[in-house]
Amino acid sequence: MLKKEFEFQLKEFVLGLQEYISTEDGQWTIKGFIDVFQNIYTISSDTKIVSKILEIHLFPKIMEFAQKHGYKVVLAEHQNYYPDISFVKSDDTSVKFAVDFKTTYRNPKKSFLCNGFTLGSHGKYFEDRTSTKNIQFPYSEYAGHFCLGIIYDRAKGSSIDETKSHNIEALHSITSVVSNFQFFVTEKWKIASDKSGSGNTANIGSINNIDDIINGRGVFSKLGESWFDDYWMNYEKITISDKNRETKKITSLKDFVDYRKGDSSLIVLKNNRISKK
Repeated sequence: MLKKEFEFQLKEFVLGLQEYISTEDGQWTIKGFIDVFQNIYTISSDTKIVSKILEIHLFPKIMEFAQKHGYKVVLAEHQNYYPDISFVKSDDTSVKFAVDFKTTYRNPKKSFLCNGFTLGSHGKYFEDRTSTKNIQFPYSEYAGHFCLGIIYDRAKGSSIDETKSHNIEALHSITSVVSNFQFFVTEKWKIASDKSGSGNTANIGSINNIDDIINGRGVFSKLGESWFDDYWMNYEKITISDKNRETKKITSLKDFVDYRKGDSSLIVLKNNRISKK
């Protein structure tokens, strides 16, 4: 019940964020950064830079949310720690929720798709739920693991000149590097893919169909969270024989569900699309 209540509160919270960070025509209200001489320099459209500035922009609102609902905010102590934010109940510190801040951009050619993102590691702290390696609190201490996400459009390259500075009088005429924000809140297992999300590192990949992300329809969404946990704890660790009697490590949910003798009809195959960060 606590998890459902927190999810409801978080979803209600994000409903007002678009107005907070957007102009009337949908552009980001952040136009650049300013020096003491009142020169404005355009922000790079690099996804990591946009993500970090969005996080800073929203932080006062996040603090308001926490105070309103009786939580303390604990930020990740190190850059590579999970999660970005731990919400700890002020009157009962045993109640904790993990919230990762996720941003990604729409595919300019297929607007129903986004670039996707990673959903945290499936390494030490994920396998050993009591571990404190690269995690703020042990994984098992969190009552739920959520993504607070933003999907946006990137400005076309020709409309942004990162080499040019602007006087403050030109502030409103500067094209924002991103626009048309869409917020979502979901438990991370509901939008997970069955493939790694970032090359050689042990990160869980996301699906990339925007409607499926908004509605939490990932490959595990019908199977349940226990299948998500079991699969990613054992990713690339179980060896099976294929039909040619050659051995291979399990890296697909279909193979894993068959190996565990589960119901593979519950795999949401249409969402089996991953994107790398």
